[in-house]
Amino acid sequence: MKKQEFPRTLPGFSDINRFWDHKHQSISAKILPGEYYVTTQDEIISTVLGSCVSACVRDYKNGIGAMNHFLLPLHKGEAWSEKLKADDATRYGNFAMEHMINDVLKYGGRKQYLEFKVFGGSRVLNGMGDIGNSNIHFVLNYLEVEGYKLSAQDVGGINPRKVLYYPKTGRVRVKKIQDLHNDTIIKRETEFMHKIEKPEAVTGEIELF
Repeated sequence: MKKQEFPRTLPGFSDINRFWDHKHQSISAKILPGEYYVTTQDEIISTVLGSCVSACVRDYKNGIGAMNHFLLPLHKGEAWSEKLKADDATRYGNFAMEHMINDVLKYGGRKQYLEFKVFGGSRVLNGMGDIGNSNIHFVLNYLEVEGYKLSAQDVGGINPRKVLYYPKTGRVRVKKIQDLHNDTIIKRETEFMHKIEKPEAVTGEIELF
């Protein structure tokens, strides 16, 4: 399937990398740290996580879902919008969750029908503390405080994860990466970490594969 034949994205998401996944015979939207994607289409949202965390959400009645990918739990600075561009802000968990949920509601979701699944938070970055655990603690606490339903999670450990999320059904496939053939994940997260430090610069089921 050619990209020009893909259904249109919702406004604001045309820059997300979408492609035809021959293996899974589906359109797939691949997100990177600091990105999130909201869709009403029958497509896959995928990402690869090290210490980062992704929250997957869907409105199980109205057919809209999303996934984010954030690297740090909180940005504590005041007047963040004056200091950070939106793309920089969503690398922090509090803004990544807020922006994603707001867009899901904006495009037809209803809070009472939202269900969440959480993934990632491995300990893969040496010398930077346990960022993964901080991300896990943040997102689980965020969902509890906001009163959202957490239907599944696969977090912690030492292995990166590849996550495939199917928003239409709530299905998730998780692959633990046991053997890193290269250090791409670690390099990418380290680079995003440094950039953040200098901002001016099926329901309830997880399928392992």
